[in-house]
Amino acid sequence: PLSEEGKSLAQQIVDYAKTLQGVKYVYGGYSTKGFDCSGFTKYFFAHFGITVPRSSSEYWNFGTKVSRSDIAAGDIVLFDTDGGREDVSHVGIYIGGGNFIHASSSKGKVVIMNLNSYRGKYMGARRVIK
Repeated sequence: PLSEEGKSLAQQIVDYAKTLQGVKYVYGGYSTKGFDCSGFTKYFFAHFGITVPRSSSEYWNFGTKVSRSDIAAGDIVLFDTDGGREDVSHVGIYIGGGNFIHASSSKGKVVIMNLNSYRGKYMGARRVIK
């Protein structure tokens, strides 16, 4: 379980995530003018002083592996969206309540979606917050 400090950080994460909803999707984007999925995730965590990879595929071996039953707000969720190779091609940030926030190319912007209804194949979660 998260420490008390961790809990308040988790709440800060959810609040900050909501402020970025609606920013448009831009391939290679890494600013509030536009994000791609890993650009969004990197920008998001930089706000909290946490350095994470810039490329989705690098998340597979990054952070601490978390089982789906233990996932918490602020954990990075990994997906395979291109099918076939079974690799991480999309990342988002879990915000609790079964939902995650991500820069969606199909929606054209940063959106909050339910983990269970997302079309990408769930590949796991990583924790980068202590």
